[in-house]
Amino acid sequence: MATIKDIAQKAHVSAATVSRILNQDESLSVTDQTRNRVLKIAEELNYIKKKPVKNKFTIGIFQWYSLFQELEDPYYQSIRIGIEHYCTKKQIEVIRAFRSDSNYAEKLKKVDGLICIGKFNDAEIALFSSITPYVIFVDMKTKKIHCNTIVLDFQEAVIDILDYLTSLGHRHIAYLGGRESLSDDTFYLEERRESFIQYCLRHNLCYEPYMKEGEFSAESGYQMTTELIKDGTLPTAIFAASDPIAIGTMRALYEHGYRIPEDVSVVGFDDISIASFSNPPLTTVHTPTEFMGEYAAHYITLLNQDTEMKYHTPIRLTLPCSLVIRDSCGKPRKEL
Repeated sequence: MATIKDIAQKAHVSAATVSRILNQDESLSVTDQTRNRVLKIAEELNYIKKKPVKNKFTIGIFQWYSLFQELEDPYYQSIRIGIEHYCTKKQIEVIRAFRSDSNYAEKLKKVDGLICIGKFNDAEIALFSSITPYVIFVDMKTKKIHCNTIVLDFQEAVIDILDYLTSLGHRHIAYLGGRESLSDDTFYLEERRESFIQYCLRHNLCYEPYMKEGEFSAESGYQMTTELIKDGTLPTAIFAASDPIAIGTMRALYEHGYRIPEDVSVVGFDDISIASFSNPPLTTVHTPTEFMGEYAAHYITLLNQDTEMKYHTPIRLTLPCSLVIRDSCGKPRKEL
């Protein structure tokens, strides 16, 4: 059987050039004469292009959001995109399921590995672990490490935010966050909220009049900020636990005549694409969500390939976040 090397020798070009011509690489700069010569020789030698061997490994992605909710929240969508990018590169088949799917357990029952995005209770963890031993939960921190998880270092991220705001002189700082409920109607512990409270207590910051929780949405950010304004409890700085909340906050401040950052400083969380295009550009925390997804897929693939290990110890991978300083923060106004 003829090979690329055989064609290259006969056409007096490199094997790499032959490969790119046969794969119809339009970025390759060769003359039409050379391209036609290579194709003619390949035909004369009865060259048969090898089909890529498809990876038989199948990864299931379970998204705790519905498809509609995911479209509204770039954070979880970005994690899924990272998983799918990795699987596409490695030619791994993907089966997607959303919590809104009535038959999601049935859809996932034949997968080799499973990546669950979001927050889950013990019963759901047991259900997914019964489908395949190769399971990892993304963006879910458990009290004890009893299953594979990938999480972000929210605690250090919050410390970075508050260190930055206090370095500017802020002592009155609001926390605007969201509450995430599990399928059994219990609430997931919000680590950013707890880290915020602990920091304020350690540094004797005024925060209690400015604590608000709603949803991780622009609409909720707008409503919570409007409440602070109407109640006469507007601080000099606002920490929004997501960028959509921060965008809603900025809208409410502008509508009530407040300037950013001259009157109120605003910090977000996530660094979604629109954050750098807000007015002013939003200071926020960059969260490596797409990389979380890619690494989750990589880890599950490694688990499946390592057949020599009879016992897999559960792991918790914690990824760092980074503060992105833009133009939405300044020194505190004089009134407080």
